[in-house]
Amino acid sequence: MEKVKTGVLLVNLGTPDSPSVPDVRKYLREFLMDKRVIDIPFISRWMLVNLIIAPFRAPKSAKIYQQLWEDRGSPLMFHGMDLKEKLSKKLGDDFEVTLGMRYQKPSIAKALDELLTKNVKKIIVLPLFPQYASATTGSVMEQVMDDIKDRLIIPELDFISQYPDDELMIKTFAMLGKKYMKSMEYDQVVFSFHGLPERQIRNSSVDGHCKLNADCCATYNTKNQFCYRAQCFLTARKIAEQLELKTDQYTIFFQSRLGKDPWIQPYAENEIQRLAKEGKKKILIFSPAFTADCLETTIEVGDEFKELFLEHGGEEWQLVESLNSHDLWVESLTKMVMTHV
Repeated sequence: MEKVKTGVLLVNLGTPDSPSVPDVRKYLREFLMDKRVIDIPFISRWMLVNLIIAPFRAPKSAKIYQQLWEDRGSPLMFHGMDLKEKLSKKLGDDFEVTLGMRYQKPSIAKALDELLTKNVKKIIVLPLFPQYASATTGSVMEQVMDDIKDRLIIPELDFISQYPDDELMIKTFAMLGKKYMKSMEYDQVVFSFHGLPERQIRNSSVDGHCKLNADCCATYNTKNQFCYRAQCFLTARKIAEQLELKTDQYTIFFQSRLGKDPWIQPYAENEIQRLAKEGKKKILIFSPAFTADCLETTIEVGDEFKELFLEHGGEEWQLVESLNSHDLWVESLTKMVMTHV
């Protein structure tokens, strides 16, 4: 009798097929038309994306993607493929592992097809976002259910929705940072997380618990277990503990703000200028919302934030690379999967 296997679906955000303007525009349209990403009425969202953002932003974004692109293509893609191969080997013959992207290729639907043709009994969906947000993990979960709901055969589905304090994930980030700390003494360690509009945090608040301040996010509990900001603070605290940092030795801020509506704070640009004005000359920075190097880490944090810091008197700005396909990260994912089998 053929062995019954468990499917593992790794999902990341996605990437353009190439750094060309048409491919970047296509990616932006699919990404930004997601109602969980820009949570405004459809007509307003359609006009904003198709008449303003995609036409005018695509050429600028394409130039940035050209800086990011490597011989193997998009880092988000090839690190994802490397991770898939390593995890598949680690889990062994009882598992089928595949990779899907929420936007563009390979699609979640194609990844599901790949697993279902292998006759898996169960599929474990593992979004590669440590902290839950409606715009990332929530969108992935909705898309998986939407892509599978009309199929004649629907296997058991199990979602791993968040893991902001996963022990091995935290240990991997800390290990990557320690190699830089061994060779240089930094004035401040910084944790940069992708931002979200404040309304998305408030709208998901339980019993009005959310205050969007340090006191509210200082503890992680059942009231804020799905609060993205609280999870970001938790991840940063855990990495800081591994690095044996005191609370005044690290800073947390949020990047990639878009539009005029208030986003969760502190804002990256304000904090970078503040650190420089306070005389901080050497900064070590992590991006723990991202598990693979991408435009937001390599370019935004690694290059653009560095330029801003140096303009205001800073001297050293060192980005810690993402988890990518690090062996300890593979072990972390393996343990997550095995707890759901």
